[in-house]
Amino acid sequence: MKKTLVSALTTALVVGAASTTFAAANPFEDVAADHWAYDAVAQLAADGVIEGYGDGTYRGDQEITRYEMAQMVARAMAKSGVSAADKAMIDKLAAEFADELNALGVRVAALEKKVDNVKWTGRVRYRYINKREENKANDPHKNTNQVLLRLEPTMQINKHWVGKARIDYGQSDNMDSAKNDTKATVDRIYVVGTYGNTQINLGKFPEQTQADYGMIFDYRMAGGKVVFGKDIKVGLAAGRLNLNDAKGFGVWGRKADGTTTPVADDEVTASVLNVEVYNDRAKKFTWGVGYTQVANKQDFRDKNPRIWNVGLGYKFTPTFNVTAAYARNTHAFEGTESKNKTSYNIQLNYKGAKASQKGSFGLFLGYRHLGNLSTVRSTYSENGGIEAGQKGFEVGASYTFDKNIVGKAQYFWGKKIAIDDNNKVHALWTELSFLF
Repeated sequence: MKKTLVSALTTALVVGAASTTFAAANPFEDVAADHWAYDAVAQLAADGVIEGYGDGTYRGDQEITRYEMAQMVARAMAKSGVSAADKAMIDKLAAEFADELNALGVRVAALEKKVDNVKWTGRVRYRYINKREENKANDPHKNTNQVLLRLEPTMQINKHWVGKARIDYGQSDNMDSAKNDTKATVDRIYVVGTYGNTQINLGKFPEQTQADYGMIFDYRMAGGKVVFGKDIKVGLAAGRLNLNDAKGFGVWGRKADGTTTPVADDEVTASVLNVEVYNDRAKKFTWGVGYTQVANKQDFRDKNPRIWNVGLGYKFTPTFNVTAAYARNTHAFEGTESKNKTSYNIQLNYKGAKASQKGSFGLFLGYRHLGNLSTVRSTYSENGGIEAGQKGFEVGASYTFDKNIVGKAQYFWGKKIAIDDNNKVHALWTELSFLF
């Protein structure tokens, strides 16, 4: 047999043979050249279960010892989320090299599991936002520069549960102003349990209404959520929402004319209920219906918003699709005009920038009408220039400059929709993210 595996194994495997007692009579005995284990390990490497050795194929001309093979099997055993076929192959290898694993591999596997227990992802992000309102006497222009370091750990608890968090460290306001203090916040911390087609979220978790593609709600809440179903899903989320930790909320503190009023300390939080039914978002034709209710101690100026929403989407090709949504608050203030208690959106999407693919890009064009009393925190406000109480067009593009370096630019132009106020508004929203 030709020989090519030794250098790869010695640089990547966990080695500790000098201080270990082995169960096999001679664990350094070579595995026979025609042993099926070589092909099994090569397949696991091709599937990404075992990583980082040369060309990653594990095909070559050198026999390896049973001890070295056991180390490779131990690493494979430590991996989570492998396919059923790969799991069966790993189990077969574990049975074949049981003695070596009992003597050394179990300890190695336990170590690998601990190392892989917590995985970190994140990004360094810069945002520049410019907003302008015509015919406004005071402060018609607003520029915002934001720099952010975001860390997102994922903690494997067991085969059903994982813990997740999001830690933001950065400047939340203009870098060139007196408000550019840097602070760290943990704005998400929750656990996710998965049992077949049922998923459970508990804690302070991200919540987005799926039925309307996030038009009326895309923010975080503290509470619980359960989603069950495969092709057709049913979602139920309930919890508390801090309405004072971000600007641009819709229903919060709005009067019938769309203006805001000062709030007392006991009014900054509210209870939120989201109930929705929708189909698999990967389908060619997507649909959904939902209901959202928000309430607080002051009864939201005498009315608890009750917002019904529907959404439709269609994929013309794998790279071109359209989405549309409509929402209506059926429990608004008396005398509220229809335009303030109604929201709707239609958007054309072409491709999309993928962080892993240099040169990939995406384009979109949308028309949005976000009524003051029919949105809570829209995804188009959370990730764009429009605010609740505005309507108009928005166009945007995204581009991957290099692997894990993604830029976005969006421009919104339209009008305010509050009573007796049709001032024109403009917003430029840009972002550059370095992901890791």
